[in-house]
Amino acid sequence: MATGSGQDAAQAGPGPRPLLDAPQTAAAGAAMWVFVVGPPLALVAVVPFAWGWGLSALDVGMAAVAYLVSGFGLTVGYHRLFTHRSFKARRGLRIALAVAGSLGIEGSPAQWVANHRRHHAFADREGDPHSPWRYGTDTRALLKGLLHAHVGWMLKRELSNRARFAPDIDADPDLRLVGRLFGPLAALSLVAPALVGGLVTGTWTGALTGFFWAGVIRMALLHHVTWSVNSVCHVAGRRPFASRDRATNFWPLALLSFGESWHNSHHADPTGARHGVLPGQLDPSARLIRVFERLRWVHDVRWPSADRLGARLLTEPGGPRGSAG
Repeated sequence: MATGSGQDAAQAGPGPRPLLDAPQTAAAGAAMWVFVVGPPLALVAVVPFAWGWGLSALDVGMAAVAYLVSGFGLTVGYHRLFTHRSFKARRGLRIALAVAGSLGIEGSPAQWVANHRRHHAFADREGDPHSPWRYGTDTRALLKGLLHAHVGWMLKRELSNRARFAPDIDADPDLRLVGRLFGPLAALSLVAPALVGGLVTGTWTGALTGFFWAGVIRMALLHHVTWSVNSVCHVAGRRPFASRDRATNFWPLALLSFGESWHNSHHADPTGARHGVLPGQLDPSARLIRVFERLRWVHDVRWPSADRLGARLLTEPGGPRGSAG
């Protein structure tokens, strides 16, 4: 089980609090199914049709920009700033990161933080919302657990208790406002590429391909990369650091996840602003935080401590004891 700022916040408030808030409404549950299942089905159904039109440079550019903005909003904003308080940021940047994270369509800041802090508090134990080891360790149980950790847990319509796990986020008026605007921001994330594509090309085809590639497919890719950190990065990869769970470092996802797939390193030092702490581990999110620091937009950055990490190092990277097993 990880400790740190998220854990401290999880214990805030008088008296014991339940793990879950009230269940989602039926409408919210239906919307979750649409966002989880819809994009992959859309890809299978539309690719043959869209492929005949080709993929324009405008589509690629919009998809790349949207992926970078929404992805960094989630990793730098939702995760490292709001969940773990790895650094402090000026108000304007905090709001910008909250908006950018909302464009990733993974939930409001408060709900996302509550879910992730709950994950750290109960990592790979009873209470973890998305552990792939939930059903056991044999092959069949693990396959079932991987499906649960990847997407199944979101379809259960359980909401981690924000009063218990994210009271600081709920108490922030700026983040509450962004949370109330999550629906319009999610719609904007999908509609804006269509508007740009239509205006630039002057055609309905440009609008539709912009919506498809820079909206739906970009969202689907970002979602599945995020979910892979929940699932794959607790099963496959290496464990160079001691942690009270099965989190692993999985290098193939490092760039697409902006450094989030160094998950074992993160669980060993959850409040650290850099997750790729070993030589050769690319961490674009940490690079961006460094840029913000040099611009004096952030301060009190919790960069990794060699002493703290050295005490938890199990073996040299790649050694047999560092394997996930």
